[in-house]
Amino acid sequence: MNFIADKNYSVEKIKYFWIIVLAILFVIAYFPVWKGLVLVWYGSADYSHGFFIVPFFLYLVWMKRKILKKIAVNPSGKGLFWILCSLLIYIASTYAELKTLVYLSMIFFLSGNVIYFYGFKILKELLFPFFMLLFMIPVPAQIYSSLTMPLQLLVSTVSTWLSSIINIPIYREGNLIFLPEHPLQVVQACSGLRSMISLLTLSAGFGYLTLRSNMLRAILFCSGIPISIAVNIIRVMVVVFAFYYFDYDLTHGTVHTIFGMAIFILALIFIVGTRGALSVWDRSLTQE
Repeated sequence: MNFIADKNYSVEKIKYFWIIVLAILFVIAYFPVWKGLVLVWYGSADYSHGFFIVPFFLYLVWMKRKILKKIAVNPSGKGLFWILCSLLIYIASTYAELKTLVYLSMIFFLSGNVIYFYGFKILKELLFPFFMLLFMIPVPAQIYSSLTMPLQLLVSTVSTWLSSIINIPIYREGNLIFLPEHPLQVVQACSGLRSMISLLTLSAGFGYLTLRSNMLRAILFCSGIPISIAVNIIRVMVVVFAFYYFDYDLTHGTVHTIFGMAIFILALIFIVGTRGALSVWDRSLTQE
């Protein structure tokens, strides 16, 4: 019995030794990646939520600690293959300057370690925490730019149509809106894409923590898209209304910043309201 206990203890020591080795390797190899991400989070309002993603990831893992203890640990050598592939992707994408793949390789590396040391069942339980890590990664510039203009046109088109309904003399050319003596441009910030990224992050975490049904969590998550578009239509309409009726400019200075914060708070209210409506359905589903 003592021999078996000593053997198990030795195996555990070897296991923790390799965990430490891989942790050190991770820190050394991916330090430039983390540095780049922090600079993006700090320098762009679109991704400032990135600072909260890792703490939230750790909180989700901690929250699952009791469930994880009940799952049988079944280490898989496939995890080592996953780790090596992640490092190859990292090296290749670094030389090719494909930053998105560089960021993704880091998540693949971490998930490979979970498989190698603990098994696929543990990774399956941690899928959502790992999914949340994706929100700290900037959207590729090509995708961002390809989505921005259609959203700008959508917001400007709907805003112009709604304004004309209430008899405001207005017309549109592309993303330019013309009022009497007041040309307005629906810029990238008003397209809804910036708030969409943050709202999708918030709705994903909020839904996971407050709803039980995965289907309803997905609905709340997807609701971030129409909500972000809707609040930016409201933003443009309020700007038009203020210009036309009060000759007041909401597009510059401190008032613009405060106005933007108010619009984002309105979006959060819509998210909370949507979650409240879904929670009624959620209770009925869990009772069945």
